[in-house]
Amino acid sequence: MIEAGDDVQRENLMRFFKTGEGDYGEGDQFLGLKNPQTRAFVKDNKDLDFEDIQALIDSEYHEIRLCGFLILVEKYLKLQSARLMHDVNSMAERDAIASFYVRNSRRANNWDLVDLTAPKIIGNWIVDKTIMQLPDKEDIVQRLAESDNLWQQRISMVFTWTTSRNNLPEYALRYAKFHLKHPHDLMHKAVGWMLRELGKCCGMEILRDFLADYRNEMHRTTLRYAIEKMDEKERQYWMT
Repeated sequence: MIEAGDDVQRENLMRFFKTGEGDYGEGDQFLGLKNPQTRAFVKDNKDLDFEDIQALIDSEYHEIRLCGFLILVEKYLKLQSARLMHDVNSMAERDAIASFYVRNSRRANNWDLVDLTAPKIIGNWIVDKTIMQLPDKEDIVQRLAESDNLWQQRISMVFTWTTSRNNLPEYALRYAKFHLKHPHDLMHKAVGWMLRELGKCCGMEILRDFLADYRNEMHRTTLRYAIEKMDEKERQYWMT
């Protein structure tokens, strides 16, 4: 992978993912790989064990860490077939993948690493039946939300994309409220995005009820993202 890097692409990516001093991605290093190159590596190496995935996730290079996390996603999704969903060994393996992900969650240190993985691993894990009981899983997510780490906090919001798609609105509502006054723009966007998905998946009245209670407390960016799919007249109502 290192040999496939491109200097021009690397510079573009480092600007796009805000790696400058004081930015949220400060210090992150890129090889300059394009998405098809990364995806091809994942496809060819999706059966790696945890030890090898750990080596990828520990890399200083963004794209290599991304490969590690995407391979982890592939391992989880492979265990979601109807044949394996209620298999005891598969349930235990889903727990193992989610636990591995949480242990390494600080290494998912940019928004793309979070957004491409949290819904598919943590979101599915909350929904799926596994050996670990739901209250214990929820405790783990809550610890992520209470963390002082921006990326763990974002995981605790973005995973709700999957729970909302499974008609479980309580998670998006809970963590939208929890992160409502978060100081960082990346969380303003994440909360608004997940509220928008909540409305789309679970019903607009649930979203409207939340906005009626909290619109005056949320950041304007959050509100704009949340109402993005409403018609112009309703968007104007909520913004004013």
